[in-house]
Amino acid sequence: MKKTLAALLAFSFVAAPAAAHEVWIERDGDGPARIYLGEPADIVPEAGDPEFPNLKTPLVFQTDRTKPAMLARRADHIEAAVAGPGDVRLADDNVFAPWEGEGGKLEGVVYYARAGRGETRTGLDLEIAPTAPDADSVIVSWLGKPLAGAKVTVINADRWQKSFTADANGRIDVPVSAPGRYLVSASHTVEGARTLGGKQVAKVIHVSTLTFVAP
Repeated sequence: MKKTLAALLAFSFVAAPAAAHEVWIERDGDGPARIYLGEPADIVPEAGDPEFPNLKTPLVFQTDRTKPAMLARRADHIEAAVAGPGDVRLADDNVFAPWEGEGGKLEGVVYYARAGRGETRTGLDLEIAPTAPDADSVIVSWLGKPLAGAKVTVINADRWQKSFTADANGRIDVPVSAPGRYLVSASHTVEGARTLGGKQVAKVIHVSTLTFVAP
């Protein structure tokens, strides 16, 4: 029985690695943006997360998604050449191939990420934005509208993490208690046919992250 259970768990991880992974951006000041794929509560291995090769060509931009940043692959991350101040955004629907979910129906995942909290506007389907520039309170938005009751996780620079439920306005207050980089994540599942990775899926899991550095 134990062997069967272990095999099932192993199959679930292989079939749906997206269940444990997120994409996030780190940026220091006005420097280049670093894009990671992995589990943000864990230390990124020097060679990158085992699933890092699946992160290929994310769309990275600042204000205009039709003008994506140039990308360069590093050992454990992708570097995006963004210039000057401003928040950085990312969208990628081609990280993991669709997998078979419950009932034999295909499921897929789309990732979004943002670094910085200088702007309140949103430019991604699922985005976490501050209520005011540099505010510790944020709003989770889906297609430009607040996502009531969104499930949100906060990870601080010490890798402490806590889960929250957004209010009716999609808002939570991030517990900023010390300087360092914070990561806020949320997900939203949408039922309905859509083409991902050249396949028709019945459900899409949208995953979004926001990182910012608290002084």
